[in-house]
Amino acid sequence: MAKKSMIEREKKRQKLVDRYAAKRAALKEIIKDESKPMEERFRASLKLADLPRNSSATRLHNRCQLTGRPHAYYRKLKVSRIMLRELGSLGQIPGLVKSSW
Repeated sequence: MAKKSMIEREKKRQKLVDRYAAKRAALKEIIKDESKPMEERFRASLKLADLPRNSSATRLHNRCQLTGRPHAYYRKLKVSRIMLRELGSLGQIPGLVKSSW
């Protein structure tokens, strides 16, 4: 089980990403637009730099929704390998059969 503080920190980052996503996208469009004057593009880049660092989507880290484990994460199921094996053994994931030989 991951520390509660790390799980909460990740939730806080996710909220920031959701809140600033539209603003970040608009500023990035202005910066990429070659037809706009250089001054306007530079001001947009300064505004983008002023936004909170944790509002960037690249700061997010995938975590298991059951345990909070950050490593060995299956994106499709949103669980770690340990929980995947455990849930598979209990028969709670349809179509998954734990093999042993």
